[in-house]
Amino acid sequence: MTMKTIVKSVIAAGASMLMASSALAATEIAWWHAMTGANNEVVEQLAKEFNEAHPDYKIMPVFKGTYPETLNAGIAAFRAKQPPAIIQVFDVGTGVMMGAQGAVVPVADVLTKGGFKFDKGAYLPGIVSYYSKPDGTMLSFPYNSSSPILYYNKDIFTKAGLYADAPPKTWGEVFEAAKKIKASGAANCGFTSTWLTWIQTENFAAWNNLSYGTNENGLGGTDVTLKFNAEPFVKHFQAIADLAKDGTFRYGGRTSEAKQLFTSGECAILTESSGGLGDIVKSGMNYGIGQLPYADGAGGPQNTIPGGASLWVFGGKTDAEYKGVAEFFNFLSQTKIQARLHQVSGYLPVTTAAYEETKKSGFYDKNPGRETPIQQMMGKAPTENSKGVRLVNLPQVRDIMNEEFESMLAGKQDAKAALDKAVTRGNAAIKQAIGK
Repeated sequence: MTMKTIVKSVIAAGASMLMASSALAATEIAWWHAMTGANNEVVEQLAKEFNEAHPDYKIMPVFKGTYPETLNAGIAAFRAKQPPAIIQVFDVGTGVMMGAQGAVVPVADVLTKGGFKFDKGAYLPGIVSYYSKPDGTMLSFPYNSSSPILYYNKDIFTKAGLYADAPPKTWGEVFEAAKKIKASGAANCGFTSTWLTWIQTENFAAWNNLSYGTNENGLGGTDVTLKFNAEPFVKHFQAIADLAKDGTFRYGGRTSEAKQLFTSGECAILTESSGGLGDIVKSGMNYGIGQLPYADGAGGPQNTIPGGASLWVFGGKTDAEYKGVAEFFNFLSQTKIQARLHQVSGYLPVTTAAYEETKKSGFYDKNPGRETPIQQMMGKAPTENSKGVRLVNLPQVRDIMNEEFESMLAGKQDAKAALDKAVTRGNAAIKQAIGK
């Protein structure tokens, strides 16, 4: 071996060692999430882009199951003193995370410590207020905020003799269209809905300016008495229960399972998160979008409340990890990133700049209905009934509600009995959770 060859080998080995050392030096940041399908692809792409642009850090997305499963996994990991740096928690878990004193670090503090100027005024007001403390401190990063909207299969509408370019606006119109679709044989099922708790109860209350519970639905204090067994709710759920008797309404499950009934062509109308758009687009169906229906004779439409999820930062991490998290959140806040996220996923742009950029680009003109979820949430100033729902144990209360809804849909009780039981059991659970 010549001296020239030896030198080349030494240089190559040194370069390899430097590259390996550099790779090893990257600070790994675990990001637990609940995204599936098209939205999981978005998560993976974001991590890839960030990691390529920030070699000192490595965002590592880890799918942990459904929203409730991800929250439970995070709680268990914290108790075991092995939490991830970032966890995606659905809106329902906000009260749970706020009550976890010392477990989390406010995102505003993380960004500031990371050297970034934090301006909550850059975010859409209806979103940032939901994820902030009463004093205005933003606690989590609103990664994928959404609003419930109506999707419908235009081909099935046409087949059933319905006007394909006019989605139903009221619940009465939805129920009549569903009956006509079923009776005509255009589809086996006229209507289905994901998230009966979030869409048909919490947003039904806000959109129609009805009280879900006392103390501004929990945003004004933890001692809440539930009110969703009032007459408008009973009337609404009884109509759904009646449609379920012959399959005109089809129940899919407690979270987003019903989306499959729509994308498969089984059901013609779906109320679902705006964030469900990606999978609906991938299905290739000829679909339309309408606003969330409102109740005939009630107080709507008012404004919808945000769903989706935000990113929380666990305590007990190293300075390098917090710096990486701050870099990542700053990356996610970029207008081009937010605009793209909104346009490909159906989730709301969390910054005003991204919304304005999307509007200016003509995206909404080319894609009718895509501005609907934003207009629903920002169209009117929120009332005490429509700021949101925040309970210290909202996941538990939702489980109670789902149990009673499922019993109702199985024909074991009517809507009044279901809602009365859900309220009684929910109130008892809330009092136990707050120690009263």
